[in-house]
Amino acid sequence: MPLVANARMYAVTPRVAAAWRELFLWVGERAGAPLQWIDHAFPAPLGELWARPDLGCAFMCGFPFARSQKPPKLLVAPVPSPQRYGGKPVYFTDFIVRAPADFRTLEDTFGGRIGYTVEDSQSGFNAPRHHLLKFRTAVRPALYKESIGPLVTPRRIIEAVLENRIDVGPLDSYCHDLLKKHDPALTDRLRVVATTAAAPIPPLVAASDLDDATVARLRNALLEVGRRPELAKLRDTLLLQGFAAVDPRAYAVTLERERAALAAGYERIG
Repeated sequence: MPLVANARMYAVTPRVAAAWRELFLWVGERAGAPLQWIDHAFPAPLGELWARPDLGCAFMCGFPFARSQKPPKLLVAPVPSPQRYGGKPVYFTDFIVRAPADFRTLEDTFGGRIGYTVEDSQSGFNAPRHHLLKFRTAVRPALYKESIGPLVTPRRIIEAVLENRIDVGPLDSYCHDLLKKHDPALTDRLRVVATTAAAPIPPLVAASDLDDATVARLRNALLEVGRRPELAKLRDTLLLQGFAAVDPRAYAVTLERERAALAAGYERIG
């Protein structure tokens, strides 16, 4: 059965999508497990992609990965090249507003409208909710008058901010950095007012029942990406230092942050 590959979470422009496709085809060839690139664009649910029995290589958010009773097999995690990642497989959530807005801090947005992607997203829901916990008080348990979502994708968060349907929204930092490189006309219209603590970045995963030998070959090929000179141009396009081996247990921190919010009675972002 041929294995499929997809990079929807970080295929932020056609050029970036093409680069991921080329990279994954190289990985499949190197691993001796050819990968077939598929489109799985919005509004197709990401959960359907992650559950495919023929999944060979796709990004998966760490929060649903940690919550899964039978998670896909973890291959590796990307190490973004911008300095703020410190050479580690981590990422953040940027709180974005319209560039000309009067907001100078995150606190300035309180009382307004906040957006979110989906409730099982780390960057689009769980991380911003955890970040906002420290601002809540008994007198002010709700920080915003409206919580608008699910907006599902980072692109739709950006659109909602720019169209003034929300005042502030959460944006996956790796998505943001890729867009700043490849679509600066868009990101120049945005401004960051706060950034969350780091969390393990979404890993690449394969089907839960894929045999261990194939998983090992795919993982080894992915770990070579950062060392191969012929892939330098692709790494530059993707703001990618390479890939790193990660322990699946690292993603349990997302559950700890969820528990902290629920214990404080902060179930929904807002």
